[in-house]
Amino acid sequence: MGAELFSSRWALLLTTLGMAVGTGNIWRFPRIVSKCGGGAFLIPWVIFLFAWSIPLLVLELGMGRSSRRGCIGAFAHVAGPRLGWLGSFVAFCCTAIMFYYAVVAGWCLKYLVVGARGGLHGLAGEAAERAFLDFANSPEPVLYQVLAMAAAGLVVLGGVVRGIERANKLLIPSLFALLLVAMVRSLTLPGAGDGLRFLFTVDWALLGDANTWIEAMCQSAWSTGAGWGLMLTYGVYVSRREQVVGNAVLTGLGNNAASIIAALAIIPAVFALAPMAIPPDRLAELGGVEGFLTAGGPASTGLTFIWIPALFERMPGGGIFTVLFFLTLFFAALSSLIAMVELASRLLIDMGVQRRSAVLAVAGTGIVLGIPSAIDLEFFQNQDWAWGLGLMVSGLFVALAVARYGPARFRRDSLSVREASWLGRGFDLWVLVAIPAQFLIMLGWWFSQSVSWDPAGWWNPLGTFTVGTCLAQWAIALGAFIALNRWLVRRSLGSDQTVEAEG
Repeated sequence: MGAELFSSRWALLLTTLGMAVGTGNIWRFPRIVSKCGGGAFLIPWVIFLFAWSIPLLVLELGMGRSSRRGCIGAFAHVAGPRLGWLGSFVAFCCTAIMFYYAVVAGWCLKYLVVGARGGLHGLAGEAAERAFLDFANSPEPVLYQVLAMAAAGLVVLGGVVRGIERANKLLIPSLFALLLVAMVRSLTLPGAGDGLRFLFTVDWALLGDANTWIEAMCQSAWSTGAGWGLMLTYGVYVSRREQVVGNAVLTGLGNNAASIIAALAIIPAVFALAPMAIPPDRLAELGGVEGFLTAGGPASTGLTFIWIPALFERMPGGGIFTVLFFLTLFFAALSSLIAMVELASRLLIDMGVQRRSAVLAVAGTGIVLGIPSAIDLEFFQNQDWAWGLGLMVSGLFVALAVARYGPARFRRDSLSVREASWLGRGFDLWVLVAIPAQFLIMLGWWFSQSVSWDPAGWWNPLGTFTVGTCLAQWAIALGAFIALNRWLVRRSLGSDQTVEAEG
């Protein structure tokens, strides 16, 4: 079964950056880096880029390229057909995120449209929060979710070169250009220096706080797309001539660069503008500018949808920069949503479904199953909790698949001779020991947080942020995929007798 290939390395890198750079870079990163003390957070964040994210990106890209299959077929190829259900879980975890991520993309599109019409003028604080909640609790998010999913589906319908590659050649350079414009404007504001000092000054005492390290590990895991199955899916379309390790490293570094630029666009602007935009008593109540930066708001939307318009309005040309901010945010959301639609569509294509029918089925299913998150913020938060933590399990499953295959054998079969030699046996040990250890630390920390939030109800499978809801939803998915494993693997592998023989 032949597969369309990326036309160049530049096209590949833009596409993988489109997969990695999303709303988490622009929406979540500035809030988390502020919550964890600024500069002190950046050190472990960079460390875990190389400790967790890049190794998994290498494994995924190698798995996709060597198997020429999506998640289920690739896992069957590497771990053996009996363990194809590992890939089914990875694929479903990302697809479950797609259902509510389209809602987020819809929010960005809504605020872009409203901002372009001048409808955000004068909104701040409680009024802005009411406006967001009124919107989120109305049927309107369904419309914008449909538009976002339709946009992603139309791109994927065009195929790899004429659709995904062409879209990312527009979206990613535009996204970086918009971020750089916003960064330059932010840095030229009076008082922006305070934000710069906060972002890059290291409080060494905070490096002794385990929470700083765990938050950095989680931010890297979620932001780069490592363990999601997205890099694996794009690996299907990568030429044998391309370097797996080099492209994985560049994708990770590019993702982190986008996060830093976004932080430089937002944090200095907040330090410069918040004292003018927020009453002193309210700012003091929030804990000053640093506390304001970490204000969550409904569904963690506080800074993005409630305060950014009010802050940007305080500078010359603020209305334009508000529109540019939400345009950037929508581009980031759309490029990641495209990758999620392609991942799910690739599974159906592996099973013999034509691309057009596969994409229409995925987009239609995504719209229908995304409606609960579009109309109910509590359900949205539950899905974000359950499947966001599920991504840690997905990362573990990628490492387990390669461990089953044999890391040394994987290096020999899936990487170039030079890359395999350069990584060496230390990489094998990292896959076997360090990645599972990091998984246990991350998941254990989040589960312990959940227990501390609700000591009496942490086991409740119907809770919003409980251990019980994660375990229940994961168990249902895993049970179904294990039961259907033979059928799914057989359909995914098709007539590939080489892969079946390896099982």
